[in-house]
Amino acid sequence: MTTTPLLPTIDSPADLRRLQRHQLKGVADEVRQKVLDTVSQTGGHLGSNLGTVELTVALHYVFNTPYDRIVWDVGHQTYPHKILTGRRDRMGTLRQYGGIAGFPRRDESEYDTFGTAHSSTSISAALGMALAAKIKGEDRKAVAVIGDGAMTAGMAFEALNNAGVPHGGLMADMLVVLNDNDMSISPPVGALNKYLARLMSGKFYAAAREGAKNVLRSAPPLFELARRFEEHAKGMVVPGTIFEEFGFNYVGPIDGHDLEALIPTLENLRDKKGAQFLHVVTKKGYGYKLAEADPVKYHAASGKFNQAEGFPKSAPSKPTFTQVFGQWLCDMAESDTRLVGITPAMREGSGMVEFHKRFPQRYHDVGIAEQHAITFAAGLACEGLKPVVAIYSTFLQRGYDQLIHDVALQNLPVVFALDRAGIVGADGPTHAGAYDVAYLRCVPNMSLIAPSDEDQCRKALTTAYRQNHPVAVRYPRGAGVGAEIDPALAELPWGKGEVRRQGERIALLAFGPLLHPALAAAERLGATVADMKFVKPLDTALVIELARTHSAIVTLEEGCTMGGAGSAVAEALAEAGVSVPLLLLGLPDQYVEHGDPAKLLAMCGLDAAGIEQSIVKRFGPQLQIVRPAVNA
Repeated sequence: MTTTPLLPTIDSPADLRRLQRHQLKGVADEVRQKVLDTVSQTGGHLGSNLGTVELTVALHYVFNTPYDRIVWDVGHQTYPHKILTGRRDRMGTLRQYGGIAGFPRRDESEYDTFGTAHSSTSISAALGMALAAKIKGEDRKAVAVIGDGAMTAGMAFEALNNAGVPHGGLMADMLVVLNDNDMSISPPVGALNKYLARLMSGKFYAAAREGAKNVLRSAPPLFELARRFEEHAKGMVVPGTIFEEFGFNYVGPIDGHDLEALIPTLENLRDKKGAQFLHVVTKKGYGYKLAEADPVKYHAASGKFNQAEGFPKSAPSKPTFTQVFGQWLCDMAESDTRLVGITPAMREGSGMVEFHKRFPQRYHDVGIAEQHAITFAAGLACEGLKPVVAIYSTFLQRGYDQLIHDVALQNLPVVFALDRAGIVGADGPTHAGAYDVAYLRCVPNMSLIAPSDEDQCRKALTTAYRQNHPVAVRYPRGAGVGAEIDPALAELPWGKGEVRRQGERIALLAFGPLLHPALAAAERLGATVADMKFVKPLDTALVIELARTHSAIVTLEEGCTMGGAGSAVAEALAEAGVSVPLLLLGLPDQYVEHGDPAKLLAMCGLDAAGIEQSIVKRFGPQLQIVRPAVNA
């Protein structure tokens, strides 16, 4: 018997709401297959999207979207949402330049009510929307969908604490949906989930349980009922107590894959006033056995894969900067027992899996709590330990006050390993590490190193570790040029750059991996190239020497030019009273879209051809072209 597909008839949630409830299971199945078909061709987040299919169908079926607002926390689980909100036929462009984003974007669809990609913002945003509706006299609902991993962040609890109380006499009509799959990117950690286990294993509870067993053994049906109650008590009793203390009406937990349970529950909560909280339990990777069996591996696909076979085995290739960091961390920990590794819930992404296995007592995953991670590191440093905080550049932004107040002001020796510095590709502007140079170099006591290749990255990390003040090392996502890596724990000369190509007229000062396209462009232009290595302390002597021996200076960095490394060079020259034409090349003063990293760099003029073109445009009469043009 052939069933007519339903998904092609759904161009908006209004179409979905015209279906009969018994048809929704078929819709969910088709949406799940569409997610699989899409991600197997484009790459992207997989497990989280497979786990939210039924929840997405139910929310759009029950609520009058887009009039009612749904805010998806983080947003990497919104592919089903995009499929149901008019973007089904564009899913093949997912995360590609000019295509749809991997996260919600307000400028992409009216159904994307709030742009999200950093964790734990949904409750705050939904509360603002709910109160705005009250103030404007609108009878609209606001829903925040947040995962159990995101719920570990302090911001989520700040919002919960604020949502359950009156605001100027107004109570927000909002619903928080806790999507509990017991599986964030890294396994969720912290006291919240462990508290329940402690409660169930306490002496009083154990004594009461044994006493009850003795009484109930004579009545087998009651004994079985009690046993089942015990198994589910963790979810049935204590979470409700926690969230009701915040002023929420707690319901749950319920099966997040059971539409017959989800829809009537959501309908009831939709019609209630005040702050409502629904706890749904889902399975990451649901409906795709390979993802269900290994949700960490199938969190995201880096590229195409065969659905029947799963992700391909990784072929031996050049090590990524992340892998270089992970190996260095283990080697340095072996060398120095004071080393402590810290991650805010990014064990896999930051390359700390092996470190966790080998040094479990010195590994600390603090959950999605960047502010806490940094102050926690400061406390460790106060007691003579040597903390290394592995954190994405974009996520360090969330702990900026702690970096200034708790680390730098006290001049504590904390190492910040800044992964994903510069353009990150398909994840887009929310994850790009565009601002760390500008926001770090202005902080007293902070130093910043920008290695240009894998070997230099290892040396930079060792150099940073052996300082007695805070130092950050920034490195990009993915592999470098394949430089041979010295296994020794060697250091870089502190604060010193290096001339890598001697030319004339134009001097290119490269900070980080842009050294390599700079060298290629310099071959064409006959220019000098310096690998600066350090943003702070800047090798001022080298900068002044090159400025006095060349007609113009060009700086290159994979970060914002406003306040960046080029600005540091300009400031140094101004202070020294040296006047020379200066061209600052870097990321433009706009958000760089998602897409292939190499293509994005070229669009920003930061490949070899783009660098050459910018220099010729600015300094053409001063140049002597010596080789054929560099290929784009």
